[in-house]
Amino acid sequence: MLSVSKLAGSVLPSATLAAGAKARQMKAAGIKVFDFSLGEPDFPTPEHICKAAEAAMKAGHTHYTPVNGIPELKAAICKWYKSYHNFECTPDQVLVSNGAKHSIHNALSATCNPGDEVVIPTPYWVSYSDLVQMTGAKPVLVTTTAAAGFKVTPAQLKAAITPKTKLVMLNSPSNPTGKVYTRAELEAIVEMLLGTDVSILSDEIYEQLTYGDAKPTCIATLNPKLRERTITISGASKSYAMTGWRMGWTIAPKPIIDAMGNVQSQQTSCPSSVSQYALLAALEGPQQCVADMRKEFEFRRNLAAAALKKIPGIDFPMPEGAFYIFFDVSAYFGKTPGGNPITDDVSFCKYALETAHVNLVPGSAFGAPGNARMSYATSRAEIEGGIGQLANWLKTV
Repeated sequence: MLSVSKLAGSVLPSATLAAGAKARQMKAAGIKVFDFSLGEPDFPTPEHICKAAEAAMKAGHTHYTPVNGIPELKAAICKWYKSYHNFECTPDQVLVSNGAKHSIHNALSATCNPGDEVVIPTPYWVSYSDLVQMTGAKPVLVTTTAAAGFKVTPAQLKAAITPKTKLVMLNSPSNPTGKVYTRAELEAIVEMLLGTDVSILSDEIYEQLTYGDAKPTCIATLNPKLRERTITISGASKSYAMTGWRMGWTIAPKPIIDAMGNVQSQQTSCPSSVSQYALLAALEGPQQCVADMRKEFEFRRNLAAAALKKIPGIDFPMPEGAFYIFFDVSAYFGKTPGGNPITDDVSFCKYALETAHVNLVPGSAFGAPGNARMSYATSRAEIEGGIGQLANWLKTV
């Protein structure tokens, strides 16, 4: 009998995608579900981007491209970084991949060996630890707290680093917490890492979605001494509502990009030709669409936060970016809202879906038990209705 490999057996399905699938099953059965599980903008992809894809198809750009991406797109990425972050890079330091998740996988595959360690602050995006383990490396989790704004300190990272540590993975703005590291906080981390041989993998996919006084920082710009040890990853999914187009990219030293390109050439060959032309239009075209989406996300953040704060026992630090609220549900452990016994964050989310028809993702999936993640990348009406439904369910304790 054909058996499953140890690698496949050790990899867990994505918790966010699993939560979304359960909600879709209920919806198919005619049940109204308020679904806050997926990190996917509900806006349509801007029209000028779609038209660029259509034009690319009509022009015959439907065949293989260079593995690392078409030259004009890599040049546009460099131009965008110079404009947005005042960060200078060259096209041979850029690799375009099938989404930021693919970029992270390529980066880890190109840098990590079995037995290496990768330090990951928690809460972390659900795929980080599994992507690390798929290389044979070991994820080393460092716990942060809500009281500390879910931010890791240089001292915590230093304590977690060993001679086996290859990388530190950072994510700002953060999924799942929505927290944004200040420039000074990142400078302190970089200063500590300069005294080690450890490199940084910086996931900056939400960089264009920050609110209020919070500003994104491209870590690679902070210190030229660490430039050769920094891998920057981002993409189009969140800022341009292009999740299904699968467009991500990496900026890194050329030897790392070359190695990642070799890995990608054997995995998937080039990324989608049509999507690359769409991304080119996104980066070079009008940016008002991003500003409009960012403004609406900020309104939704404020709407959701105000509603959640009215629920007794629910607590969270205010998110400053992305489109998530990560809130503490431990006050309900040992209680039975609607007759449902709540013992942990998993049972909280299970019964919230089954009884209140509100779909959340358990914090334990992000390495932070006792919490739940809500995505407010949905309409104002869904936010108000869903949180109202959640509040009514929790009143029945």
